[in-house]
Amino acid sequence: MNRPNILFLMSDEHRADVTGYAGDSVVHTPNLDWLAESGVVFRNAYTPSPICVPGRQCLTSGQLPKTCQCEGWVDLQPGYPTFPRQFSRYAYNAVCSGKLHHLTQDQMQGWTARIAPDGACGDGYIENRVPGEFERYTPAPGTGKWPTQREIEEARAAEGPNQRFDAHAVSATFNFFDRYFEDREYRRPQSHRPLLFKLSLRQPHYPYFTDQARFDHYLPRVPIYSEPPCDHPVLSLSQQFDTVDVSDDAIRRATAAYYGMIDQVDTYYGQVMDKLKALGQDLDDWIIVYTSDHGEMLGQHGIWEKGRFYEGSVRVPLIIRWPKGFEGGRVVDENVNLCDLFATLCDLAGLEIPGNLDSRSLAPLLRGESVNWRNETISQYRSFVMIKQDHLKYQYYGEDIPEVLFDLRADPGETKNFAGDAAYAQYMRAFHQRLAELGHGPNADPHYINAGY
Repeated sequence: MNRPNILFLMSDEHRADVTGYAGDSVVHTPNLDWLAESGVVFRNAYTPSPICVPGRQCLTSGQLPKTCQCEGWVDLQPGYPTFPRQFSRYAYNAVCSGKLHHLTQDQMQGWTARIAPDGACGDGYIENRVPGEFERYTPAPGTGKWPTQREIEEARAAEGPNQRFDAHAVSATFNFFDRYFEDREYRRPQSHRPLLFKLSLRQPHYPYFTDQARFDHYLPRVPIYSEPPCDHPVLSLSQQFDTVDVSDDAIRRATAAYYGMIDQVDTYYGQVMDKLKALGQDLDDWIIVYTSDHGEMLGQHGIWEKGRFYEGSVRVPLIIRWPKGFEGGRVVDENVNLCDLFATLCDLAGLEIPGNLDSRSLAPLLRGESVNWRNETISQYRSFVMIKQDHLKYQYYGEDIPEVLFDLRADPGETKNFAGDAAYAQYMRAFHQRLAELGHGPNADPHYINAGY
């Protein structure tokens, strides 16, 4: 029996609740809604790190930040074991179009082909740098990443770098599919081998730009989040550890652009799936995955962008569809993690699952089987750690910063810290023990290897 083809669709910075299938009545996402209706939705899926680079590297390696040593803005070491590398060992053509956000000289990390890539080596990874040379050059004032305040105030209808990048990645995908499945001119298609194809788009990541029609459509319709700011040294600040003071008009414009980008991403995914069908592919034969690397706060609690353990930033959309493998139209409530996709894809495709992963196969949950699932998910950025078990979400920020415990059942808006509540003392003790097992905190296990799954 031939192994299934896999279509891995990924966006950047898509918060889980801004989809039609999740209940947002404003955003237009018919293609994601179709995947949700015919696939399995994971309502409590979380990123292993709410920042682009470590979140993506943890997904690719199936390991938490501490395990794969991507605890900050850090890439995997060259030659690191990754899920595309594992699939390529089984004769899969492992192809990515678009964003992977690798920083080292190893821009492939197991992929056998990259088209329309974001390939670029970070300055810190350039080998044998000459002392003093890089320090001679500084960016002109006003260039580089905008402060969060300006990101919001600049929101408008425009074609920015992410719009151009995504259009190129999708066009390259069409060209690749034409040759891979048909190749009418040269008659040398490659479809005799299984395909793992990842289309990884940059939107809806800021800057907050979208086309004029979508901007005008969403501007009068988008919601404005009203939850108050949190009194906490970390949770009260945006990604760049700054405060933001913008008008409701600026908030609405940024939110409208964000919604427009999600609409555009959904349209692209529909076009890609239509292209496969036009080339004679039956999508029911394909495993299709949709997810994002992290969310976007959109001004909720006064916070923008990502990097925080609020639901808007750390929870992600996750849909898996494969009618030939399991029944769709279901929602799974267990806590899961993007790290789990490594073991899951291997399991569904019949590949060996490597050891030393922080990755659990979601296959039993996809099939609706009764399973003794450890209802836990973990996220980390630098020294900050989140552990969610059932409906309780514990957060550690170091010895000099207050701990946080959110009870999402009692307080879904995440406005109250239950860490000092006597009624939660037993849970806090259990979280402290788990924190130590994960190699963090004052009693960190010095022999930490992995999460112990």
